[in-house]
Amino acid sequence: MSAVFPHTFVPWFRAVAPYIHAYRGKTFVVAIAGELIAAGKLSLFAQDMSILHAMGIKLVLVHGFRPQVTEQLLAKGQVSQFSHGRRITDAVALDCAQEAAGQLRFEIEAAFSQGLPNTPMANATVRVISGNFLTARPVGIVDGIDFQQSGLVRKVDAAAIRRTIDTGAVLLLSPFGFSPTGEAFNLSMEEVATSTAIALKADKLLFLTEVPGIREDRSDPDSPIDTELALADAERMLAGLPLPSDPKDAAFYLQHCVKACRAGVERSHILPFAVDGALLQEVYTHDGIGTMVVDEKLESLREATADDIGGILQLIEPFEQDGTLVKRDRTEIERDISRYIVIEHDGVIFGCAALYPYPEEGTAEMAALTVTPGVQGQGDGERMLKRIEQRARAMGLTSIFVLTTRTMHWFLKRGFQQVDADSLPEARKAKYSHDRRSRVLLKKL
Repeated sequence: MSAVFPHTFVPWFRAVAPYIHAYRGKTFVVAIAGELIAAGKLSLFAQDMSILHAMGIKLVLVHGFRPQVTEQLLAKGQVSQFSHGRRITDAVALDCAQEAAGQLRFEIEAAFSQGLPNTPMANATVRVISGNFLTARPVGIVDGIDFQQSGLVRKVDAAAIRRTIDTGAVLLLSPFGFSPTGEAFNLSMEEVATSTAIALKADKLLFLTEVPGIREDRSDPDSPIDTELALADAERMLAGLPLPSDPKDAAFYLQHCVKACRAGVERSHILPFAVDGALLQEVYTHDGIGTMVVDEKLESLREATADDIGGILQLIEPFEQDGTLVKRDRTEIERDISRYIVIEHDGVIFGCAALYPYPEEGTAEMAALTVTPGVQGQGDGERMLKRIEQRARAMGLTSIFVLTTRTMHWFLKRGFQQVDADSLPEARKAKYSHDRRSRVLLKKL
């Protein structure tokens, strides 16, 4: 076991490192459905949150309490009443909501206080602070239905929340707000989380829910989850649906993700709490596990700049170490950065390639074509090849060539043909390493 472990742990940790750098100091609003707590998932969730906290992420936690309030009402012989996707809160329901909120705050604070050895909470000091950060107003009467003590968020005290999370504490919000006259209102967790994320200009809003995310084919319950959904596509999807009011319908959360993204929250997520570690998988892996709604596609193929040098070096280093790529030092990449293109996703570079022209011979070398192992097979290499070909054509060149020791078949499938090393341009032939015995592949443009 000890001999194998480094071969899995080290590559995994290196793959996670770019996200650790990218999200340190960022603000996340994490909203959990009351069903997560009812399902006994709170302890593991708190451990995962403590990892985000340890990585320097500023956290606001919003909890729901639908099943807990319903349970309290049943214990008092009352039946829950809902309309328009919102609880109708009479005096008894308000009392039950206050009891449930108090109990859940106690349980959440206890979960973040566990310092058990051999868990992510060992040696962790996570302070949880809660308070009256929300001002509310009544829903009022809608379509003839009096929602009584159900309310809407009027104002979020973003400055006070920001001061709290800047101290390193996790801020906990219950779905309660108070009017300027001190009247209490029962709010929806989804609206509290969305309004808070907007007020804070948060970097992420994450809903941990009963639903796994938005499926690529909503009519097929077995369809794969759409891991990245452009805001425009999400808006079109909602436009063709009645106003979603069932929390078990993914569109119920999607409407809040869309609202947040429209108002400037960069990314909103819908995650299944039933999957162990869903929060960590969504934040620290390339494709995540749920659905992420973004204002535009995060993946971009673009020309490299000097700011990308560190990312390129980190990307190609493992391939240089195993002999797939020729070693390139920082000075060489700095000198040639204008020759590089990169694929960037969510602020992290996942692919690169370079073009070195030999205009006298009407050809160019494509070098350092690299895609990070975790996302290979998704077409990024082909996209970069096409961009390199476009560059070469724009220069008036008639062919491109590559030197490879291990990826010959990939290039052969894409129209390259093997040629003799003597056909290389004279300047490139002088630098050819006979020790590596690289194959030379040429493609006519």
